[in-house]
Amino acid sequence: MGEDRRLAAVVALAQGMAAAHSPRESWRAAALGGCRALAGSFAALSVWERDLGRLRVLVNVGDRAPEEEEFPGDETYPVHQFPEITEFLHERWAAGGEPNAWVETAAGPAAGQAGYCHQRVAALRRRGRGCCVVAPIVMHGRAWGELYVARRAGAPVFDRGDADFATVLAAVAAAGLAQTERLQEARRLAFTDALTGLANRRAVDARLDEAIERHRTEGAVVSLVVCDVNGLKHVNDTQGHAVGDRLLERFGSVLSLCGAMLPGALAARLGGDEFCLLVVGPPAQDVVKVADELCRRAAELELGEGVACGVASTEEPIGPVRSARRLFRLADAAQYRAKAERSTRPVVAGQEGPDDPVIRLADQPTGDATPERRSFRGRL
Repeated sequence: MGEDRRLAAVVALAQGMAAAHSPRESWRAAALGGCRALAGSFAALSVWERDLGRLRVLVNVGDRAPEEEEFPGDETYPVHQFPEITEFLHERWAAGGEPNAWVETAAGPAAGQAGYCHQRVAALRRRGRGCCVVAPIVMHGRAWGELYVARRAGAPVFDRGDADFATVLAAVAAAGLAQTERLQEARRLAFTDALTGLANRRAVDARLDEAIERHRTEGAVVSLVVCDVNGLKHVNDTQGHAVGDRLLERFGSVLSLCGAMLPGALAARLGGDEFCLLVVGPPAQDVVKVADELCRRAAELELGEGVACGVASTEEPIGPVRSARRLFRLADAAQYRAKAERSTRPVVAGQEGPDDPVIRLADQPTGDATPERRSFRGRL
């Protein structure tokens, strides 16, 4: 391959990885870019899981064998089956060597006892591939994984120049993967509550907008449980804010545990002493049952005075829900009523029919000056 073509291939790989918006897209871009740049028929990107002593395949692209999934869930190989990895990790690199790529062929070389050939050579033969080049990927100064590119049996065998080029491609892929990791971490921080580790208000807003759209187009059941931790101010005033933070963390753990009872539920802290569960799919009765369990567990915490809990679900008779705003208003109004009545059980919007006072409260004009009208803390 000429220098101009190789330069163009490197640029294409970098551009493909820059366009990726998720780890999966980034993995696929790295494997596809490497496969095309090296004129391969198949490529894979794998990560070395040191703590588990194994190589885990993240993505397979190109001409895949029947057992090779594009994004395999559990395709792993013990590192000891790959003597070249052991050599690379424990001898070459530890001694100051560079993380250079190497070439293997279906013809060998065989290592160890007579008749033995290691895992990668056996795989080449079994899957009709004639050769492969393996390029270590280094991130943050440590071996992260490998880029593997193979050619069909009968195609030209990779040479030393190809291996050197694969080393360059692996370095470009490493830079792209590191950038994806940084972006994912930034997104995680942007959508995570620092104290509890739950989702934050921004995450709820984004997910709820998507959920309401699914409700409008597909009829999906969307439920929202809004909780207010009782007694937080008293704990802060009498025992200090560090103890108050511990109460919030403990309740966050309870909320997460209960949310796990509902497939796909999002547990979040909205701010201050206010939390929520956003649930898409499960029936309203299941959500209410979990909200009841949440109240019971919160009452058993050694700190605080339990929780006031309100539930609003599109499956209840609450009228049309065309916006996330209305479902939030209904859940918050139900929670307000639970707090006013010191209820130890969740209050569910719409359970008293069309004249349910929770619905009347939620549907009051935003500027209504009625004393009973609760401020919805800026989210209405």
